[in-house]
Amino acid sequence: MVTSIDMSLFLKVLSYSLLPAAVMIIGGIIAARRTPGARVRSGILHFAAGVVFSVVAVELLPDVVRGHAPWEVAFGFGLGVAVMLGVQGLERKTGDKDTSGLPMGLLVGIGVDIAVDGLVLGIGFAAGAKEGLLLTLALTGEFLSLGLAASAELGQAGMPRSKAVMTISSLALLFVVCAAGGATLLHSLPHSALEIVLAFGVAALLFLVTEELLVEAHEEAETPLLTAMFFGGFLLFLLLGMMV
Repeated sequence: MVTSIDMSLFLKVLSYSLLPAAVMIIGGIIAARRTPGARVRSGILHFAAGVVFSVVAVELLPDVVRGHAPWEVAFGFGLGVAVMLGVQGLERKTGDKDTSGLPMGLLVGIGVDIAVDGLVLGIGFAAGAKEGLLLTLALTGEFLSLGLAASAELGQAGMPRSKAVMTISSLALLFVVCAAGGATLLHSLPHSALEIVLAFGVAALLFLVTEELLVEAHEEAETPLLTAMFFGGFLLFLLLGMMV
């Protein structure tokens, strides 16, 4: 049963988590209404890859290292790699898309990213209001780029605009649910379980960057500007993360 203190925290996290979720949906709508050209799409994917890579370096890895739980980390990381390789293998068997036309590897990777971010946001608010607020601002920037990137990829796959927006909205809802779960449940889990979750997230996000976002981004010829977009995304979240 949720206590009154937990309920107060739950409502605070729920309200703040709506901002990144709404921004992600807005980004999805923008990209769905005006499908970006190949170069713009590549720039969005580079930027999103930089942001997600920065999330791993700034937000997750420090917590994993501070935990000093090598066996739990090895298990969670290996599980994350195995799951993402399984998804990739399923993609190849089905022609890189399932029967509904969804680019499953990209969506699963983004879904894991969003779920982990939601849990971390909930834990951040459990640690303190300032940490939670600044993390909300950082995630808002990340989710804008993810919304644009995911919607651009769904459009590239030929998905109708309405269905693409619904898919992005579902991912945004996943973030809100996981944020609430992080505030009310995850922070009370045993330390070993938390380390496994974080290590799983690290592996899944690294896979998302290297095997999905950057692979798609490199379908367009590289230019110094496109490469700079990756580092710009990394720097943005790095600076925001330093404020937490």
